[in-house]
Amino acid sequence: MKKEIAIVALGELLIDFTEAGISKNGMKLFEQNPGGAPANLLTVASHMGYRTSFIGKIGTDMHGDFLKKTLQNEGIDTGALVEDERYFTTLAFVEIDENGERNFSFARKPGADTQLEVSDLDQKLLSDCRIFHFGSLSLTQEPSRGTTLEAVRIAKEAGALISYDPNYRASLWADTETAVAQMKAAIPLADVMKVSDEESLLLTGAGDYDEAADRLLESGLKLVAITLGSKGVLIATPESRQTVGGFAVDAVDTTGAGDSFWGGFLSCYLGLKKEITELTGEEMCRCAITGNAVAGLCVQKRGGIPAIPTQEAIEEFIRERTDR
Repeated sequence: MKKEIAIVALGELLIDFTEAGISKNGMKLFEQNPGGAPANLLTVASHMGYRTSFIGKIGTDMHGDFLKKTLQNEGIDTGALVEDERYFTTLAFVEIDENGERNFSFARKPGADTQLEVSDLDQKLLSDCRIFHFGSLSLTQEPSRGTTLEAVRIAKEAGALISYDPNYRASLWADTETAVAQMKAAIPLADVMKVSDEESLLLTGAGDYDEAADRLLESGLKLVAITLGSKGVLIATPESRQTVGGFAVDAVDTTGAGDSFWGGFLSCYLGLKKEITELTGEEMCRCAITGNAVAGLCVQKRGGIPAIPTQEAIEEFIRERTDR
């Protein structure tokens, strides 16, 4: 039976209050940007023409209302987005340095996203997607941790490709050891995984990225993408690996860079209409180039979802950069 939804993602939907200059009184200004890693990824896929749906929880407050409308405006289905009056929508405050790198402070004690329960899950939706994607922020505490794992089980049993992004935010965990243990425990559940350069070493204890890829693949993954910042990405499978260079751009804000890369990669993969194990080296390279292009465009603007480019912009960027 043909699956109706291309990608379903579960996890945090939040406001990134991003540093945006200084007021006339000398105080920092913060701009309200809709974000959350799973939502950023879905926005890319939606822009690329795919049906997407989000599973998560928000509060019945001004920020929750804003986030729900944002997803709907981006073409992402919100039928499985739960609104709960008992909890406040999660907020993140983001400082940005001169290189576009970020420092996070979260208002999440608890945030609505951490309170997603198994009874909130739309099992039909989970059984009707080609790709199910989740991250590690929903693993930081219960009940969202158990709910996430149950959603993975349902989607996997229905034949979905399971995608995982261990998006490490130190301040959301009791300590590094707990974070590593919980994030590593989810790896064997996934088929494909995107991980940053620093996270790959943290999770594996490896001395370099090739060794990190080896150790991650030993967990049963079919494909690992280790993002390397401006240097591009290392794509590894049990049979092959290659590094695909990134595009040189002037970064303003790196929020959502990894999410947008992975959204571009998975969107390109969906267009190939193949099993992940059937991809050729050239096809994996094509997917990585698409992901790098999306990320390269994303970091030139502020915020997460607002910075996600259109399909036309992505295709034009690739043509311009690869025809040189």
